[in-house]
Amino acid sequence: MIRSRRVWPIALVMLATGFVHGQQDVPAGYVFHADQEVRVRDLSPQVARSTSTTAVLIAVLETIFRDAAVCCGKNSALQDGVEAADPLSLKDVGAKIQGRRPGQDGRPVTITAEYMAPDSISPGQIISPLQSNRALLMLWKSRLYLLYGAGFDEKLYYTGQRDYIIHKLFLLDLRFSDSRREVSFNRESDDWSKVQGLLALSVVASQ
Repeated sequence: MIRSRRVWPIALVMLATGFVHGQQDVPAGYVFHADQEVRVRDLSPQVARSTSTTAVLIAVLETIFRDAAVCCGKNSALQDGVEAADPLSLKDVGAKIQGRRPGQDGRPVTITAEYMAPDSISPGQIISPLQSNRALLMLWKSRLYLLYGAGFDEKLYYTGQRDYIIHKLFLLDLRFSDSRREVSFNRESDDWSKVQGLLALSVVASQ
């Protein structure tokens, strides 16, 4: 997995301008790929049982893990952790659900949770999980969203390093099942300072 080495300052990613798309203006050393998109495939979004933040958190986690034994019903691996977590703090959610936990069928699973504070996120921390078909949690204006895609430009260096300039994030609001479900964060019209963090999750069966 290749990650961008640059920290994601607002000026670089959310307010990035001035990249010239013409080949004649691209400096030597990299290839510029404009208007790229990545989206998580075969997603089966759940609908929250209510509009409460905890219910939305459960729906997002169920969508990400896609396994009832892991999340989040009775006797699932994450039942206790989710019930104890503050859904308006992704850092707390990650702390409550990560680690080795007994599965619903008795086989343990290990949950990995990577909390990303909004002022320290690099573009690669968003693009890389999405390219690996992994959705993320996003807390924006005190609402939880499923982050399942992004629109971006890519700079591919001849050394193999990649840099990304993200223009749009594709989100799902799982409070809804109608047209209100589809939401996007646009760098030109939305305020990155209103984003309160991201959480990347993965699960593996433990021995």
